[in-house]
Amino acid sequence: MSAVKRMLDYHINRLKDKRPEARLKAIQELALLGHPDALDVLRDVYENDEDIEVRKAAQQAGRAIFLNQKGE
Repeated sequence: MSAVKRMLDYHINRLKDKRPEARLKAIQELALLGHPDALDVLRDVYENDEDIEVRKAAQQAGRAIFLNQKGE
């Protein structure tokens, strides 16, 4: 398993944390990684998370990753 895949998996698993702060940090890290494999998970967080700030962060991160991939 590649290092990027391990980091993606780690941060994706952190999105299940009960604390919104931990989920926000995981979203920030996924945005920094910018890997398109995070898009489906971020969409799920955007559609289903109970915290509005987490949903907004997931939307922004997903949009940034998508636009970055589209621009390449």
